[in-house]
Amino acid sequence: MGVTDLGMISQVPKPMRFILNWGRRYSLWVFNFGLACCAIEFIATSMSRHDFIRLGVIPFAPSPRQADLMVVSGTVTDKMAPAVQRLYEQMPEPKYVISFGACSNCGGPYWDSYCVTKGVDQLIPVDVYIPGCPPRPEALLHGIMKLQAKIGDEDWATRGSPEYPAFERVPDGS
Repeated sequence: MGVTDLGMISQVPKPMRFILNWGRRYSLWVFNFGLACCAIEFIATSMSRHDFIRLGVIPFAPSPRQADLMVVSGTVTDKMAPAVQRLYEQMPEPKYVISFGACSNCGGPYWDSYCVTKGVDQLIPVDVYIPGCPPRPEALLHGIMKLQAKIGDEDWATRGSPEYPAFERVPDGS
């Protein structure tokens, strides 16, 4: 029986939860699922000028099986929806999702197309939404810091319950 089993979670002392949450919030491995133009913006943002590593975020995990955070950027089509779900299911718990850009948030300018999923949150649970077309680099940094704050305050026993909101909107940086 591990520490993450539900029976043991309620027995973990508060100082130990603080230390474990601190470790998880400053060691996020990111799996970028880039589908369109926002994927290029994510790659450019995560390079040297904005330096995600100083925040404890490793920008490119080798596979979803080694990632804590999935960043979905770009238009999610109905044809790609099963791939998004499959890759999300391959991630180990605890796992987090950031929806990056208007297309992944709600379909963007293609929302009325017959083949576009009207937001990635129809497929998988999203923790942080970052608006914009494309979002500014500062908005992505702000979204990651919001997610880190959420991880730091997280109570494992209530994650995903109705009392614990599954998402947070980040203000538009433009």
